[in-house]
Order: sequence, then structure tokens, then C-alpha cells
Amino acid sequence: MSETVAQPDAQPTAAPIKDASTVMLVRDGARGPEVFLQRRVVGMAFAAGMTVFPGGGVDRSDAAVALDWAGPEPAWWAARFGTDPGRAQALVCAAVRETFEECGVLLAGPTADSVVSDTSVYAEARGQLERRELSFAEFLTREQLVLRADLLRPWDNWITPEVEPRRYDTRFFVAVLPEGQLADGATTEADLVTWCTPDEAIDRWQRGLDVLLPPTWTQLDALREFTSTAAILEATRTIDPIMPIYDPEGEPALAFPQADRYFAALPENARLRGSQRPE
Repeated sequence: MSETVAQPDAQPTAAPIKDASTVMLVRDGARGPEVFLQRRVVGMAFAAGMTVFPGGGVDRSDAAVALDWAGPEPAWWAARFGTDPGRAQALVCAAVRETFEECGVLLAGPTADSVVSDTSVYAEARGQLERRELSFAEFLTREQLVLRADLLRPWDNWITPEVEPRRYDTRFFVAVLPEGQLADGATTEADLVTWCTPDEAIDRWQRGLDVLLPPTWTQLDALREFTSTAAILEATRTIDPIMPIYDPEGEPALAFPQADRYFAALPENARLRGSQRPE
């Protein structure tokens, strides 16, 4: 029986890509707009130990069509993210669900023009959602809540490089913290959470206190130019997918928009570890 032998120059097959949503939660502070960040626990399979925005993968249940929905329709989101309406709806639903699961902020309300002010009453449901014992659509229906898509804005789109074992097509959203709500660290996925200005977050990274992957650094760098959350929400964004290209012979080894600035500002200990590729 003959045996097939892989050729030396054969290229490995890239890992499949999973849809994901990430939300940059912002609020107005004394020093300007602040953003909510969390440091992922070391044991996580993806981006372990990294400082990131709340977010995660899209679930099948996020595509449920029986939702009370306020704001731009899925077709509007589809046009801005370059996808189809069904997928866009799942991405928006995942963005709202993950924000609630990971920091207790719920972009939903009893009516299309209201938002809940105290999310602690949904603490049990939050745990059920995180354990996947309850779908987000079931939760909203049971509590008679309307998903407030109008509180979100589309922001960016990054795709994990082909060389990585786990890959995500991540849509970035931005939302202002609803009045009366508190963002917390009551999640199994983070061991530290904080509010800080984009400048403060980047300064901590440059001092080696936090690790920022290129997509996170890029969003923080973009937020630096705004003086209020209102200005952030009013920003017009052109969203083109970005997939960094890894070239071990290149300088820097990872190519993406503004890579030169990112690597030039890397703390010295991170440079010694290599290119700090996105996971």
C-alpha cells in the first residue's frame, strides 16, 4: 500500500474563521473620553493575558429572528460591515450579548426609546447566558426587553492572520455607557477591569504594564483624537477588513496599517519576545 508523503514546501491549511463582535464601551470623564478595558485570564484559549475590549464569538442563537429591535435594521449594518443582513443581525446581537455577559452593561430597554438603568436584577440570567444555559433571544423575550441597536455604532473589522490556530472575523462596535449602569469585572474571562483614557491605556502598554494586540492598539489610537463621546458617536467610519500578514523575513514581521508606529512604540521586553503577533 502506498503512503502519501507531504511535500516539504506544502503550505498548512489555514484555520477556519469564526465571526466575533467586540464593543468599545466609552464614557465621558474628567480627562476626556474613557474606555472600558479588561485583562483576559491567563488560562483563556484565545488572547490569554491580553488587555482587550468586551467581546467574543457569535453563537448560533444570535441569529434568532424573533427579536424586538430598535434602531437601524440588519440591512443597514450589513452594508457597513460588507456582509448579508442575517449575518449582520447575528453580529449586532452578539455585540449586545457579550457586553452584558462580560461587564454587566445591557443595551436594551422596556421600550424602543428607553434603556434599563439597573442590570443587577438580571444577575441570574447573566450567569445562565455565560454558561450557555439560556439564549440571548430567550432572555430578551422573557424580560420583555427591546434590543437597542441604535446605541451601537459600527467601527472597524479585523481578521486574525492565517498563521494563527484560532481565527476570528471581528467586527468592532462603539457604544456609550447607558446612564445609571455600571461596568464590572464579574466575569470568569477577566482578572482585572478598568476605565481609562486611550492615552492612559497606551501609556500603560508602553511601560510594559499591559499587552495590547494590534487591533486593540489601533482602536485606542483612533479614539485619542476625540474630545467627547458625542463626537465618537458622530464619527463617520470607512470600514475595510484588515487581515495582518505575517512574514518572518519582514521588518516588522507583521504587516498591517500603521504597523511601523505600533512596533516602534512596543516596550523593549515585548520586542525581545518577537513580533507580538495577534492570536
